[in-house]
Amino acid sequence: MQEKWGKSKKWTVMPSVLLVAAMAVTGCGGGNNDKGSNASPSVSASSSESAAPSESAAPQESESAAPAEKVKLEFWAQKFEDTTDAWFKKWTTEFNKANDNVEVKLTIVPGDAWAQKLKAAQAAGKAPDIMTMNYGNIANAAKLGQIQALNDLMDPAVFDDLYDNVRDFVTVGDKIYAYPKLVEPSAVLYYRKDLFQEAGLDPEKPPTTWAEVLEYGKELTKKGVFGFTTAQNAADLGWSSWGLQYNASGHLAVTDDWSSADVNNGAYENVLNFYQQAYQSGIMPKQQLAGYADIKPFGEGKVAMAVCGSWAIGQLRNSYKDILDKVGVAPMASIDGDQTKPTATLGGWTLVVDGKSQHAKEAASYISYLLAGDTGIMIDFFKGAQFSKFSARKSVDEAMKSDVDASKDAWRALIAEKVIPYSKAEPIYPWDISFALSTAIESAMKGTSVDKALAKAEKDINDFIAKSKLAGTNPKQ
Repeated sequence: MQEKWGKSKKWTVMPSVLLVAAMAVTGCGGGNNDKGSNASPSVSASSSESAAPSESAAPQESESAAPAEKVKLEFWAQKFEDTTDAWFKKWTTEFNKANDNVEVKLTIVPGDAWAQKLKAAQAAGKAPDIMTMNYGNIANAAKLGQIQALNDLMDPAVFDDLYDNVRDFVTVGDKIYAYPKLVEPSAVLYYRKDLFQEAGLDPEKPPTTWAEVLEYGKELTKKGVFGFTTAQNAADLGWSSWGLQYNASGHLAVTDDWSSADVNNGAYENVLNFYQQAYQSGIMPKQQLAGYADIKPFGEGKVAMAVCGSWAIGQLRNSYKDILDKVGVAPMASIDGDQTKPTATLGGWTLVVDGKSQHAKEAASYISYLLAGDTGIMIDFFKGAQFSKFSARKSVDEAMKSDVDASKDAWRALIAEKVIPYSKAEPIYPWDISFALSTAIESAMKGTSVDKALAKAEKDINDFIAKSKLAGTNPKQ
């Protein structure tokens, strides 16, 4: 997984830790892109339609005039895969080479030190001008004035280049507070085509409904091989089940104004019933073979179908090269077979401008260059990630159709076209709410009645809302 999600408090930490752990497993390989490597950076770069102007296009100082004082910007990026760090360093260096009046100093901060270091810097009035931020933190940061709106700092065209669902992730009210770098869907179905054939199933027709997942799982469960695996403990279920909650109900566990739980209903009964039946039918292992974010049991042939995030592509391509021709990739099945309904949420990362930066325009120009300008720069990043991460920009996806490596990657195309457009944002309410619901799912899997499990989840969520005075505090309302 990519850079996932150094968040505040319980909710904001848990998925982040899981994703960073998964990144250590996947360790994506590097790659270069001819177009990206020739991009000509400029502080004025902001258009997604064309490469940035050349350095020679910058205004020239007269011989008698004193040189303008260079604006120095601090940019903090969380520590992720080595390929991501190298990409940040490469393109920051290119930007600095082409700009005489602006210099960006890049600092890579380890994930376990991020929150403390940033808090201390903010308290001392020394926060970085530019920083990485996950989607889940944007609304609260905007509400607190910790980040600046970008609408007046960047060319409006760069926001039109974003996919509508992702643009909403970075919008609070009528202002846009971050520019997306990437998205990663939380749920994709991976299946073994060879095991499908052995079971008499069509390897080109993966299950499209939850009922088919259960049916296929029974056919695929053989001695030493389980038919299906997904999350099965509350910590993993808390975030990996969001897509299926949306799929069955069209919403998440609380009302939009965060005033009460919204789980004790038929839609959520369907969610718990699916997990309960999958676990109790014997198609899943009784003890989880690995965390949800780790595709290892599938790679080792211990399971025939596995639900995991898009980051599993990198792990499979690095660690299980001998089975790649036997692997099928599909959207996770929908409750009723309608695959235009969400089955995944999108996590990922953005760049933001600090709320107190004295050089917001220059900071935004760097963001425009790195994330919103020449499509080749972003293709260079996605190649390094082995196309296990995905673009939030229409123009980048269009450019990939002409890129030799990207255009022939069928897995990338499938996820980009059939999963991401229908995926939803992760919730921004506290993790305690997600954990209360996931505890109910795990409880139902282990034998508690669905009705009883949901009743307890409803009570626990409502108690938390009351204790935390959460009602009416949704920053996007």
